[in-house]
Amino acid sequence: MELWERSGTLDLLGDLLRESARGGRVAVVAGEAGIGKSVLVTEFVRRCGPAAWVLWGGCDRLITPRALGPLHDIGRQTRGVLAKRLNAGATQEELFTAFLDELSGPPQRPRPVVVVEDAHWADEATLDWLIWSGRRIGRMSVLFVVTYRDDEVGAEHPLRGALATLPGAITRRVSLSPLSRECVADQAYRTGRDPELVYRLSGGNPLLVTELLKAEGRAVPATVQDLVLDRLRLLPRPARELAHLVSVIPTRADAAVVAGVLPDLVDVCVDAGVLVPSGGGVSYRHELLRSAVEDALSPARRAALHRRVLGVLAGVPGVDPGRLVHHATQAGDEAAVLRYGQVAGAGAARQGAHREAAAHYRAAAVYADRLPDQQQAELLEAYAFQAYLAGLAEEGLQARWAALAVRENLRQPEQAGENLRWISRLAWWAGNAGQAWEAAARAITVLETELPGRQLAMAYSNRSQLHMLAGEGEAAISWGERARTLAVRLGDVETSVHAEINVSTARLTGGAETAAAALREVHERASTLGLADHAARALVNLATSLVQLAEYEAAAPAVEHALAYATQQDLDGYVQYLLGVRAGVRLVRCDWAGALADADAALDRPVRAGVAVVPALLARGRIQAARGEREARVTLDEAARQAERTGEVQRVCPVAAARSEYFLLYGDARRAAEEARHGLDLAVRANHSVYIGELAYRLWRAGDAGSPGAGARPYQMMIDEDWAAAAAEWARRGAAYMRVEALAGGDQGAAAEALRVLDELGATRVAERLRAELRRRGFTQVPRGPRRTTAANPGGLTLRQAEVLALLAEGLSNAEIAGHLSLSVKTVDHHVSAVLDKLGVANRGQAVAAAHRLNLVRKPAK
Repeated sequence: MELWERSGTLDLLGDLLRESARGGRVAVVAGEAGIGKSVLVTEFVRRCGPAAWVLWGGCDRLITPRALGPLHDIGRQTRGVLAKRLNAGATQEELFTAFLDELSGPPQRPRPVVVVEDAHWADEATLDWLIWSGRRIGRMSVLFVVTYRDDEVGAEHPLRGALATLPGAITRRVSLSPLSRECVADQAYRTGRDPELVYRLSGGNPLLVTELLKAEGRAVPATVQDLVLDRLRLLPRPARELAHLVSVIPTRADAAVVAGVLPDLVDVCVDAGVLVPSGGGVSYRHELLRSAVEDALSPARRAALHRRVLGVLAGVPGVDPGRLVHHATQAGDEAAVLRYGQVAGAGAARQGAHREAAAHYRAAAVYADRLPDQQQAELLEAYAFQAYLAGLAEEGLQARWAALAVRENLRQPEQAGENLRWISRLAWWAGNAGQAWEAAARAITVLETELPGRQLAMAYSNRSQLHMLAGEGEAAISWGERARTLAVRLGDVETSVHAEINVSTARLTGGAETAAAALREVHERASTLGLADHAARALVNLATSLVQLAEYEAAAPAVEHALAYATQQDLDGYVQYLLGVRAGVRLVRCDWAGALADADAALDRPVRAGVAVVPALLARGRIQAARGEREARVTLDEAARQAERTGEVQRVCPVAAARSEYFLLYGDARRAAEEARHGLDLAVRANHSVYIGELAYRLWRAGDAGSPGAGARPYQMMIDEDWAAAAAEWARRGAAYMRVEALAGGDQGAAAEALRVLDELGATRVAERLRAELRRRGFTQVPRGPRRTTAANPGGLTLRQAEVLALLAEGLSNAEIAGHLSLSVKTVDHHVSAVLDKLGVANRGQAVAAAHRLNLVRKPAK
């Protein structure tokens, strides 16, 4: 592919290389597939010549991404301490430090340029490496060039979070645009092609333009696959065989793979433009072309080629086992999948890539029954643990049940008890409370028949944890202290930490003022000890306990801290759960766009059931109900179904309150009272004052005066119709939406303020009922609501704001929007600011993403 219209970008990269002499720089090169990222970087490296020491690493589109794939590529190039540590299976921190040590070479060495291609396929550990390096290279003389396909990176793609952490002062974003119509026309004229047809088929994508122009007189094919296969057919059979072989190898075929191929055949493929030289081997000019050829192969032919590649790579020292798993899976070589899946899973686990580790172990576990019983159990337990860390509870649960059966067959009670304890934990995450409690009791029964050991101490702590989660504080503390006593006697620090988290959480929800500080302290201790799961749980429990106590001002930063830590540690189960918790906090703090974005992010993940989804369903359902959306009932029904499976006060009670709120909004006071009573019974049994207060208030709103009278202060104030005091108390707690509900019961001025906020939130159903209620109360001059068109917009946008957003989505600048709509630029600036504010986003790109998610984009009138 030729390099057209990229001189400015090349100059920018050259400037960054020169600036890197004063401190590290990062260039992030983004664009759609085929836009020319690789060609651009290759040309830049060529121009650097001997002035740069280029270290080239790539991320591959494997079934399971290679853990730290680019770092392995770089290690093979440097052949220094990094390579040694990679081969020795060093820890993540040791590998990252070795990488920086390699860059800090002798002063006379050319300046390092580190190229990381196709970061959209990066594994978790590679993203960690980019984040870690980005925070440190500012003090070094080095240029990082990171490329990725922005058309494959959605709003919640983990790469976005990694790129957001790169220091802004040293990072430049380079977005490659399609070729101009003029450029395409110029190239088309040179080859005698119809410029309009070429531009229409290619959209200005340089890869497609190049391929279309190389079709040499034939009718223009409809797809890239047609193009590349047409050119493949012109190759001699042996060269075509080579092209087929290369097509099953993501990114590039190593020198080792093509070592036995005649050089002439390689030259034929290169001369025909089918393959290009790449890192000592060969590759397709673009991954799109490689995929097109691979997809066209018959299943039998594809499997045979994967077997051939597997046979070669298996003999290469230091080859990434993830690549072997990929080819073994595609070849249908079950023994190889079993062998290499375990190796790759263990390697990914060491590097903190839990999703990838679980995927590798998953592949191997299919054939686990071929192993001796002891090894089979160990494989299943390793798989289950990585699935747990990756937030795949159901998957981990099945693996634990299988491991339990093997351990029982081997008559190993300690290991059987340990598996039962893990079954309890995973069943809880999956939302199966009955199974969680049953397995917890069985674990203790089994382990108490043996000498007291670590497994028994952790089984006691697990029982403490279940009582804590169920809101049974006294039992949680009792079992927790029992676990901690045994753990201390055994010198078992991990179990002691685990139990301490349970005890401190139970005390915090019980009102102990020092418990929050205790959870922060145990988090720091667990983190220092490398106990990431426990360290994260301490923060999660602190945040969610503050939410349960309705202390939203304190809960908001606590949730942010917990979410940041869980994300950093790649603990996806906690991340999904915390996104839902933050959605609930944002709802209460009147950030509804942010709440919906979080709920969507939580519910778009692979796990769609269990504990992790309840908070997100609850937040989404409440907003849908307030806005009068038809989906509200379905969402809240699903929230109730998932909450009831847990039987826990912290899940059942908030959902019952939300459903009571829903039914009252839609005129069914009898059903609203039933829902409130259902939750209230559980809240009273658990003696949970906040939930008692909330549900008693909902019951009172439904017309039932029977109240336990032991609820939290602001709710009791509302029942007592002391609206001003309740509003002040909710404001102190950072609960803006509850303050609105209190204001709605006050005088005319307070109610008018409540209506204003409800209208801004787009809470049309709540606002309509409040207006009707105010008229029944005899209030005059009730403020009328927003226009129907504005109210109907899920983002609360006016027609003009919706038009501006549609043009933003087309990529127009503010000046271009002003010209299109016949407005001043300053007016458009104001409209854009209003759109960002209403959608709860920070920039234009996030606004467009939110608009597509909420289906807000409409074509403006011509």
